[in-house]
Amino acid sequence: MSEPKDQISQQEATNAVEAAHLAFQAVAKFDQVKIDRICEAMAQVALRASLRLGQMACEETGFGRAEDKREKNRFAAEDVWNYFKNLKTVGVIKETESIVEIASPRGVVAAIIPSTNPTSTAIFKIIIAIKSRNTIVLSPHPSAARSIFETARLMREVAVREGLPADAIQCLTNPTIEGTETLMKHKKTAVILATGGIGLVRAAYSSGKPAFGVGPGNVPVFIERTANVEKAVADILTSTCFDNGTICASEQSVVADAPVAAQIREQFKAQGGHFLNQTEADKVGEILLTEQRTLNPNIVGKSAEYIANLAGVSVPSGTRCLLADCGGVGRDFPWSIEKLSPTLAFFVADGIEAGAQKCLEILQFGGMGHTAGMHTASREAAIKYGEKMPASRVVINSPTTHGAIGF
Repeated sequence: MSEPKDQISQQEATNAVEAAHLAFQAVAKFDQVKIDRICEAMAQVALRASLRLGQMACEETGFGRAEDKREKNRFAAEDVWNYFKNLKTVGVIKETESIVEIASPRGVVAAIIPSTNPTSTAIFKIIIAIKSRNTIVLSPHPSAARSIFETARLMREVAVREGLPADAIQCLTNPTIEGTETLMKHKKTAVILATGGIGLVRAAYSSGKPAFGVGPGNVPVFIERTANVEKAVADILTSTCFDNGTICASEQSVVADAPVAAQIREQFKAQGGHFLNQTEADKVGEILLTEQRTLNPNIVGKSAEYIANLAGVSVPSGTRCLLADCGGVGRDFPWSIEKLSPTLAFFVADGIEAGAQKCLEILQFGGMGHTAGMHTASREAAIKYGEKMPASRVVINSPTTHGAIGF
């Protein structure tokens, strides 16, 4: 009789951590030149493969757009790497008369990789783990396991040629929830990098290990009355339509300041947005959620036209984004959730106080600590808004998807 899949996954995770920990004993002793040479080689091979990996991820998951996934891969392998490539991660990194800072690697990094941004997240986490002289074990989302494994294989192959132990980069081939839990809780796992749903992030934080988690965003954006409305709408559509909305920092709800609400509606219509009537919005709302009132994975990363057709709603050809007036925030208002697709809830609020309060309500429902956006010509209004947002990043006059990652 064959072993159950969860037991196979747990054993694989245990073996991977043990092997990665042994490899860490060597990697921790590498000098800066060797570490940087390895990371440069990995970044270059990931950059060259960015299109193929993007296509592979799109085909495997059915999420997003291949050309946008290529850009995310390029950004991780080129822009992010170039930003910190000269960062010193070996020996004394800063020294004053009274304080000496010494870079100290931690050990095995457990990296949880999502299905929405599989290859770009793998590229980023592999590079930062090795750059800091740690080793890494990736636990891929099952629906993106093939493309994540291929990303790890490519980077490991070139890294080994530059002197990295083969077991320093590993990717589980039988990912399950049980296997991921084993990986996170293993006594030789030093730190966790968790990207995924709220349940996974909570599990990472409750594992007893240092953890860095990125969960749901459910990003609201407030268009204040002094904003350049045409540009604000263009930025929002650029952001929420990028890779069909799979990035958790993409706008999910628009809060329009009352004096310019009509102008905002017209700009959305002029730039490819389509406002649904109440009957149509209810039909789409029914497919946004599962029976358990959680996000329906069948609409994640799909185009606006695909989602409309799935709901039995007709929209003009070329529609970039679906919008619907939303009567409230919470479980009874499906448009107010994080939808990870080019679908936007639309609210109207009168003034900065009311607008900020609505955005706060949206974040409290499903995006605390993540991202908020605002479009305004008033620095004073921006500061006032930012003071009220429980978000790590408040992006002003930029697409939140791109602004949040520093693009």
